[in-house]
Amino acid sequence: MGLKVAVLGATSQVGREILKTMAERDFPAAEVIALATGRAGGQEVSYGEERVLRLRGAEGFDFADIDLVFMAAGEAASAAEVPRIAATGAMVIDLSGRFRMEPDVPLVVPEVNAATLKRAAKRRIIACPGSVSIAVAMALKPLHALGKARRAVVTGLHAVSGAGKEAMDELWSQTRGVYVNETPPPEQFPKQIAFNLIPQVGDIAEDGISRTESGIAGELRKLIDPDLAAVASCLRVPVFIGDSATVVVEFERPIKERDAWAALRAMPGMTVLDHREEAGYVTPAEVGGEDTVYVGRLRRDPSVPNGLAFWCTTDTLRKGAALNAVQVAEELVRQKLLD
Repeated sequence: MGLKVAVLGATSQVGREILKTMAERDFPAAEVIALATGRAGGQEVSYGEERVLRLRGAEGFDFADIDLVFMAAGEAASAAEVPRIAATGAMVIDLSGRFRMEPDVPLVVPEVNAATLKRAAKRRIIACPGSVSIAVAMALKPLHALGKARRAVVTGLHAVSGAGKEAMDELWSQTRGVYVNETPPPEQFPKQIAFNLIPQVGDIAEDGISRTESGIAGELRKLIDPDLAAVASCLRVPVFIGDSATVVVEFERPIKERDAWAALRAMPGMTVLDHREEAGYVTPAEVGGEDTVYVGRLRRDPSVPNGLAFWCTTDTLRKGAALNAVQVAEELVRQKLLD
């Protein structure tokens, strides 16, 4: 007998991508319910190429007979609704940042730490990391096994899709405006995003660190090693879809470069290109619709005894969000944690 699954936030970019991914991967759901907040009830969303789901209103919805809920409605909705949903016994996979750093909520990238899913039995909540954290953690996992990472310096390059559809529209309108000398003023970002870089993703605290930057550092410690010293600098870049990072890591033990290449190539869900070949790397413009994390430009960091540097990129909405969440659900089924 299949599972009864709900997607709350089904009209969001991530919600729609979750429905698409579930259909593509033939997720074992007997019934899929699309939920949305506000006045979206009665509208329709696609589930795969042939099926259409009629939206239901999330307010007051009874989750008592739901097995699994994907929460893709944003942080405010997660804070309000996830505890209520989990209290009914449904397992909730939350894609917002609300529960990522709570110690009794597993933060999961299946290729990295699927075993931690067992810890979700009590609270019935599982958190998904941010897109940059997912990509970096997948590359760090096999390297950490070789040399034990002591310190990681991450520069996150965040596509505008991570800020929503309105942010993507702003990049489009500003880009067009540059050519006709009618650039609209910024509304979604603090500065112009077209043909520009903004060294801020998320609110900046009094210590000068943005919430996204502290989030990446904390997520990497939770995913890789609590003793990992990590620092992140995050920039919003004029890219529609595709989050990327440059990463410099210092290890306790030396790692031969050929061993690092081999470990990365053996990592599930990862594609490695050798930077020594012509154009031997993948850019954000090439990852749209792709499920993998791409790693390249691996090289030694000569400034420390046991240092390596690399580049990684992935589709913000696929492995950076929806695909990771669906893989978490598949792992729950495999481990029989939804029985």
